[in-house]
Amino acid sequence: MVQEPTRIAASPSSLTLHALTGIPIAQPGDDPAALVLAALARHDLELADGDVVVIASKLVARAEGRFVDLSTLAISDEAAALAAEIDQDPALVALILDHSASISRKAPGALIVRHRLGFIAANAGIDLSNSQPLDAPPGSGPWALTLPADPDRSAADIRAALEAASGAAIGLIVSDSFGRPFREGTVGVAVGLSGLPALWDQRGGADLFGRTLEHTITALADQVAAAADLLAGQAAEATPAVLVRGLTFTPAPSSARDLDRPPHKDLYA
Repeated sequence: MVQEPTRIAASPSSLTLHALTGIPIAQPGDDPAALVLAALARHDLELADGDVVVIASKLVARAEGRFVDLSTLAISDEAAALAAEIDQDPALVALILDHSASISRKAPGALIVRHRLGFIAANAGIDLSNSQPLDAPPGSGPWALTLPADPDRSAADIRAALEAASGAAIGLIVSDSFGRPFREGTVGVAVGLSGLPALWDQRGGADLFGRTLEHTITALADQVAAAADLLAGQAAEATPAVLVRGLTFTPAPSSARDLDRPPHKDLYA
């Protein structure tokens, strides 16, 4: 269920972003929190109250072993027909359908779906880039990497470990890159969230001329994820974690699902 938007205490006067470089390619069984703590130490950084750590979903997914060898998948008649219609790999289409609740849009080379987690994304967020296990047997694949099984739970677990190690009250975002209707390119968004409010509800406040704001709700977690994405990149940057410092917010229970527009209110789904 979508929760009521959460108010934050104030907007920041400045933000500092630190790229946590040097994190190795994650392997199944790795501890994302330990990887982040080691990176912080290499950069002589310590977590402080109000910090937000943004971690790429790919790091979390690799640590959770979310690899799929597409050559091993069974192809249903539905997947085969859809793959022929949109000129895509039938195995990839089969995997996308397995992680989808419904199809939003389809066209040659494009398949937009509502993920089982609730958001709408191309290919159900499944990635073919940097998605091969380090110990993949010769001749296996091609490989795909699905999103973490429960990104909000992953965010909560990583946040709890980082807070236990540092004593600081922080926010944690698991981020991915999504496209948007009517806009070219992709931006970083929050697919998993803990501690940081998903939304900043400014309704009831006033603008510069004293007019009461009636509809202003900011996607705070997505804004932070997009800012971090400037440093993390999406190709060979090897920067899967970013520290964002300078936000002022009241830690609260939160979920990336708070950012999903309900289907009955979605004009584009």
